[in-house]
Amino acid sequence: MDITAPRHKADPYPFYARLREQSPVCRVRVPPGRQEAWLVTRYEDVSALLKDTRLAKDPANALNLDEMRRQPRPPAIVRPLTRNMLGLDDPDHARLKKLVQKTFTPRRVEAISGRTQTIANALLSGLQRRPGFDLIEDYALPLPVAVISDMLGVPEQDRARFARWSRKLITTPMQPSRMLLALPHMWAFVRYLKRLVAQKRREPADDLVSALVEVEEGGGGLDGEELLAMIAILLSAGHETTTNLIGNGVLALLRHPEQCERLRADPSLIETALEELLRFESPAETSTHRYARDDLEIAGTRIPRGSLVLGVIASANRDERAFPDADRLDLARQPNRHLSFGHGGHFCVGAALARMEGRVAIATLLHRLPKLRLAQDQSQLTWRGGLVFRGITRLPVTVGLG
Repeated sequence: MDITAPRHKADPYPFYARLREQSPVCRVRVPPGRQEAWLVTRYEDVSALLKDTRLAKDPANALNLDEMRRQPRPPAIVRPLTRNMLGLDDPDHARLKKLVQKTFTPRRVEAISGRTQTIANALLSGLQRRPGFDLIEDYALPLPVAVISDMLGVPEQDRARFARWSRKLITTPMQPSRMLLALPHMWAFVRYLKRLVAQKRREPADDLVSALVEVEEGGGGLDGEELLAMIAILLSAGHETTTNLIGNGVLALLRHPEQCERLRADPSLIETALEELLRFESPAETSTHRYARDDLEIAGTRIPRGSLVLGVIASANRDERAFPDADRLDLARQPNRHLSFGHGGHFCVGAALARMEGRVAIATLLHRLPKLRLAQDQSQLTWRGGLVFRGITRLPVTVGLG
């Protein structure tokens, strides 16, 4: 089974249910180069894995020199972007996370919910006059792009281009042929980030990029490559997760009309509804990469030192041991300790932002477009390939005018 294939992404849950029962820690091969990896599928094991210090995020902390030489290497032009929070261990991870953590606290995020509401209303004002539209391209993508761009200080005229570039960066597998095709986009993205940093040096403003430039210039523990990597990961991950959250969540509601009507009838359910949508159709299918520092054992299975280990979040979130009737969408489900934003020290720094955006986007959509329906048979919907994220490519909907 190729867990990166679009066909698998369409409905991965029966496969993971079999693994949880028969082989909860399973060896597979994943791109690039059919690399060997271990999938961990049960909730308790995935939860423990996400905070297990025996697993390294940076492969250099787990592999020897020969093994490191065999690791796929990104093109030189994008290597400055690889030194980001997602791929580092403490103390570097903690140092970089601390620089931005206060920007994404629930209190500060709530302060920009009004601006997010304005963006959602503006988008829907145009869309509700049309008989139909693509929910991903026309709503789920531009909303979080606008929000994170506002926070970082990306000029409005650059946002569509940046969204294309950052998506290429996230979704392109490190296979030579695929990387070669994506190289012009990656080169343009890096060049753009360097120009943005230079502009903020000349003309600092009240935004996060200017604040990070000030930290770098003041010797506050951020070097030039880390600065570029930080901006890139905030730009890219800052909208990718939320786009999938909105797209997957709305699709789940349209597939379960009784739950959709339940939320329309009782908008106060939006808080628990959002958590259930995050659990039921997680924006991330797997955790990001982790490597075994030493031989270790998970659920009775021995994993050799240096192995790539992936916690399957989509499987953990449907584990019947943690969630009664796990394959049922229940918008009032409580408690709901899903793992969609991770766990432990690498818990997603933007979780509060994604939750706020998802809450505003979905609640406003259901209120403004009460006759929203799928415009395409579910079997014809296509999903993006890739390892970590799970999101739909297009979601055609009709608004039921008249």
